[in-house]
Amino acid sequence: MTAPFRVVAVSGSLHEPSKTTALVRAITAAIAERAPVESQLIELTQIGPGLAGALRRDQLPAEVEEQLRAIEAADLLIVGSPVYRASFTGLFKHLFDFVGQYDLVGKPVLLAATGGGERHALIIEHQLRPLFGFFQALTLPLGVYASDTDFDGYEITSEILQSRISLAAERALPLVGYAASRPVELLVS
Repeated sequence: MTAPFRVVAVSGSLHEPSKTTALVRAITAAIAERAPVESQLIELTQIGPGLAGALRRDQLPAEVEEQLRAIEAADLLIVGSPVYRASFTGLFKHLFDFVGQYDLVGKPVLLAATGGGERHALIIEHQLRPLFGFFQALTLPLGVYASDTDFDGYEITSEILQSRISLAAERALPLVGYAASRPVELLVS
């Protein structure tokens, strides 16, 4: 048996409870239904205070440094942010400002976002995909966007959204397996 995939999900929400956190949890669960995984959820609501005052990585508290190492060592990243003033949240970007420039090369990243309506869905293409393109990460072709109408409170109730989550998980796994099997030195040369 092969080792389980290390899946790290990052919620860029600044609130708890959160629709964004519910979405990244649902995507993580869909991946776990299809493959053996060791999953970890990183929530900005928990690490944000330790992250906000740092200007350099060596100024971060140990618990935030540990979260960064988990992001860099993941076989699959699931990242999600609510739409905030036409982009992802500032602390979400600040977290990824500390990630090593070449530590995500070739790493599969499943992009997700939440917003008040469908008009915000392009955040995945116009904000998240370029951010992870900078890292030379493998942003998966199918992202998952959810609007307020896909939830009842903080629970996903939309069958269409559930189908998108399932499809994203199905399409992600072959690429995760491929990337996880490649030697790191091939990815950064």
